[in-house]
Amino acid sequence: MKVCQFAVLFFIFCLHSAGNLPAADPGSPPDLIQVPGSWEQQRDGKYADYDGFAWYRCYVKVPDNWADMSARPLWRDSVTLSIEKLADAHELYINGTRIGQIGGFPPQFESGFDKYQRYKVPPGTLKLGKYNTIAVRVYNAEGPGGFRGVPPILAGYFLECVLKGEWEFLVGDNPKWALAAVADKPKQAAYDQFAPATSTLKRSSQLSPGRRLPPEKSMELFELDADMRVEQLLTEPLIGQPLFLSFDERGRMWVVQYRQYPYPAGLKVLSRNKYYRMEFDQMPPPPPNHFPGNDRITIHEDTNGDGKYDDHKVFAGDLNVATSVVKGRGGVWVLNPPYLMFYPDKNNDDIPDADPEVHLRGFGISDTHSAPNSLQWGPDGWLYMVQGSNVVSHLKNSDKADAPAIYCEGPAVWRYHPESKRYELFAEGGGNAFGLEVDADGRIYSGHNGGGTRGFYYVQGGYYEKGTERKYGDVSNPYAFGLLPFMKHAATPRFSHALVKYEGDTLPEKYRGNLLSVDPLHQYLVFSEIKPLGSTFETEDISFPLKSTDLGFRPIEIKVGPDGGVYVADFYEEFIAHGQHYQGQVDPNSGRIYRFQAKDAKPRKIDDLSQKTTPELLELLKHPNEWQRRTALRLLGDRKDASAIPTLKQWIKENDGHLALEAFWALNLCQGFDETVAEQTLKHPHPMVRFWTVRLLGDDKVVSTHLGQALIALAQDEPNAEVRGQLAATARRLPAEVCLPIVAALSNYAEDVDDRHQPLMVWWALESKVDSDREQVLALFKDQELWNRPLIKTAILERLMRRYATAGSRTDLISCAKLFELAPDENSRKTLMAGFENSFKGRSLAGLPEVLVKALADAGGGSTTLQMRLGNPRAIQSALDALKTPGKNQAQLVEFIQVLGELQEPQALPALQNLLSTTKVPEVQTGLLVALQKYNEPQVAETILKRYSDFSEPVREVALSTLVSRKEWTRQLLTAIDVGQIEAASIPADLVRKMTIHPDQQIADLVSKHWKEIKGASNQQMQDQIARVSKLLGTGSSDVYHGKELYQQHCAKCHILFGEGKRVGPELTQYKRDDSLRMLMHVVNPSAEIREGYETYLVITVDGLVVSGFLFDQDQQIVVIRGADGQNVTIKRENIDEMIKQPKSLMPEGLLDQLSEQDLRDLFGFLRSSQPVFK
Repeated sequence: MKVCQFAVLFFIFCLHSAGNLPAADPGSPPDLIQVPGSWEQQRDGKYADYDGFAWYRCYVKVPDNWADMSARPLWRDSVTLSIEKLADAHELYINGTRIGQIGGFPPQFESGFDKYQRYKVPPGTLKLGKYNTIAVRVYNAEGPGGFRGVPPILAGYFLECVLKGEWEFLVGDNPKWALAAVADKPKQAAYDQFAPATSTLKRSSQLSPGRRLPPEKSMELFELDADMRVEQLLTEPLIGQPLFLSFDERGRMWVVQYRQYPYPAGLKVLSRNKYYRMEFDQMPPPPPNHFPGNDRITIHEDTNGDGKYDDHKVFAGDLNVATSVVKGRGGVWVLNPPYLMFYPDKNNDDIPDADPEVHLRGFGISDTHSAPNSLQWGPDGWLYMVQGSNVVSHLKNSDKADAPAIYCEGPAVWRYHPESKRYELFAEGGGNAFGLEVDADGRIYSGHNGGGTRGFYYVQGGYYEKGTERKYGDVSNPYAFGLLPFMKHAATPRFSHALVKYEGDTLPEKYRGNLLSVDPLHQYLVFSEIKPLGSTFETEDISFPLKSTDLGFRPIEIKVGPDGGVYVADFYEEFIAHGQHYQGQVDPNSGRIYRFQAKDAKPRKIDDLSQKTTPELLELLKHPNEWQRRTALRLLGDRKDASAIPTLKQWIKENDGHLALEAFWALNLCQGFDETVAEQTLKHPHPMVRFWTVRLLGDDKVVSTHLGQALIALAQDEPNAEVRGQLAATARRLPAEVCLPIVAALSNYAEDVDDRHQPLMVWWALESKVDSDREQVLALFKDQELWNRPLIKTAILERLMRRYATAGSRTDLISCAKLFELAPDENSRKTLMAGFENSFKGRSLAGLPEVLVKALADAGGGSTTLQMRLGNPRAIQSALDALKTPGKNQAQLVEFIQVLGELQEPQALPALQNLLSTTKVPEVQTGLLVALQKYNEPQVAETILKRYSDFSEPVREVALSTLVSRKEWTRQLLTAIDVGQIEAASIPADLVRKMTIHPDQQIADLVSKHWKEIKGASNQQMQDQIARVSKLLGTGSSDVYHGKELYQQHCAKCHILFGEGKRVGPELTQYKRDDSLRMLMHVVNPSAEIREGYETYLVITVDGLVVSGFLFDQDQQIVVIRGADGQNVTIKRENIDEMIKQPKSLMPEGLLDQLSEQDLRDLFGFLRSSQPVFK
């Protein structure tokens, strides 16, 4: 026995002393080694044979609000330190406090090398204003020891410090090495630089959920109004992370349990921004071939009507980011981003008859906190759903790569019609919505994660506010020129996560028709009055009828149930910010569901409505509880029983209250809505029947001539503001011959001028036709009476002019001129001028069509530039004087230069050359080079070549384009190259090719001399580069902020992304940028597939000017060619000798050759970003 004890002690001693290195003296200075990197490969091999205990140590000064206990709790509650690939077991200390451990130390050794751990740093651990000591105790059993992956990262909610670099290193094991914070900055291993958090994330091996109470204890902490009670229906372990509730026709509760949240299974994070918006390595496949996750859909039933759920089953398990579920149309619909799926279940046995069918694909998943959610049946038979602010969708109903998709950045309401397979954006913008409400009149609402409101009311086709800083992108229509606001409300703290408009039958009467919303931040329910405000609504808080002091109570979902009670799903997490969930501060197995009910409400046994006859379902349309009515509607839509049609028509005819609306919806679902019905219901006394008739008539985007006239007549005499709003929404969907008369009629309602919705709704209807039906739109304004209408004067005229001026094609600008010509008075012209000037802020007036120049001058636009275009000698002389003595207004100077070049003013040539010889301003240099291109004079090239070495790289690109545009100038350029003044290697291959267009033997000889090969890379070389870079992009992580800087350096001069850049090549925002391989193929081999409208043209003028680029604009008089340098060259058609389309992209090859491997990761990380990136 003694021998055995000795052997064990000797073995442990050997383990602790491996490599025969003595433990460091506690007082001796530590070594410095690099992190990451194994210790064996550092310090000249000093630790090459060492295995055993060691300590790493560094010092970090954190942002004040991480350590300040009086600061906002979110900041100090969201500090974590991540460690991975640390060989083998480790223990973390911060300021001497033990934080946690991964793996096991001897004698119970267990390696933690393959585990990723994100440690929560408890509030109070970090010290304000000091350098906090991070000490990591490590035990390495064998092989390379230390940090062998990425460095540790100390991160807060938005900022992080990557602890890459020198760390102190001590061999041996001494707990005294876990030091306290120090006041002064240490001379070594000190860090204090923080940047936006972009390090890639994944699920931590150990989670750090907050404090929690047993379910029965939570019940003791509720505070309720005296006439109400709360019941705890379901708790863990039966449910976890309840996200969504719905009730089927048997009254059973379906629960989506979001246990996989926040990380989708099977996906690797390639990049992310500080708002936790992530880009993944692939699109997850749909079930049954999906990556199995932990989400599940469960069914819970009260079998005996005693109010308790006593039967439980799983409908679908192992799901991956499932967010909502509803029954209908012979099965079960599941929103499982990126897919909308249908599980057929014709016999209603809760067992799918087959694998799920994918109906829609392309919903965004870049942030599971914002994933598309809250599937609901509308009374019109469409499925409605919302998406939050931190995702982007490319939605389509086909798996074909080239199938058309609807693109949407950020928050939106979608809808899908199962029978016709139609899908569309119902409204765009709004809050970071998790929750959708359809009220008893079919209106659509959502909550909002901001303050100052209880939510959004959505109208069809509306564009809504998306948030601040453009971080959620712009609305899809660049000519919206205004956004709809959220519902008006007094100043209030954020936020109402989800809401219902209570239209049940068991709560006290005061709740009926008003809002109940859940606020997870403040842990209460909010009771608010809702009342009309023109065509929208406003709200006012009345009380908070349910509160809890339990830190874990986080109500995130609310529904009215079959019994009239209000059902609330509680995520049950102390920490509710989604960034904290990504940090691992979440428990996938926690959650509760409650029923908020009148104190005297009795339990109800819910009938199985699917067993009722059609006449019995019709009678349910009179039920006081909206759930009963809506469920009956859905079942009628499933059956489509034509025998119901006569009764429904009779009810519509005989009733002027809500029953008429229910009957109208049922008639439509039973396929009884037709032109004859519509003609009658457009005249119905109930405004919502008229509203819904107008809505349904827009679904097919075409109506008969007779119904078109009926809609126009209604628009001329509609007293209800909501109906007028829907008329505007429907008009936008219909052809111009119906739309424009409706617009004209709606513009006649003076009371709508100050409405929060209607002016923009009328504008958007008109805007939908300004391009496709231009002549009809302009003809509308031949009616001088129209110009005097208040809504036209205040909401339409300025926007219409701005719309045409912003679009900016020759045709659009001529339309601007026509509007000026049609304006009947000075005030109207002033309004139009305001719109034009608003559009042209920062833009050059050079290049305007003559007819517009004259119209602007006639309208009082007397700028010097306009007068120059009209040939005014004084204006031209003023511009020439400005060239001789340039002032501080560089933008105006560039504009003068552009116009002088277009006019080819002979007097200007010496002044232009003189200014090019002296100015150091790049924008002025560029403008001069483009202007001088118009002058066929040898001295132009001489002037350019003298200054060439002083130009910046972007200006040199324009200079080269100018020099190769004429034969004589090309000779002069080649001579400069031949004598060594300019390096041949600095000339892009596309410009070398352009030189050979000139028929000249001297040019041909010099090109052959200096460029032996100008064909470019071979297909095989391109394929090899694609394969190499594609493999590279699958490794490491990317910094999207640095990627944005690279994009601005290398791509933005030709492409627009998120509104930034220039339009030389195609706009990238709506491009399928999540397909890295496809993007890579287009960058490496840009000519393999040239997008329509961006084909390269070669234009040769009669005086020998050679220009190449894409056809930017044209009309009967001129063509505008935009070159690879981003500059426009305007050429009169009468001066064109040849104009030839070429099979070569403007985009040069070899763009990636100058980038490092990390640069490539960062650039493509930014290009994959689904929304704008802001520091």
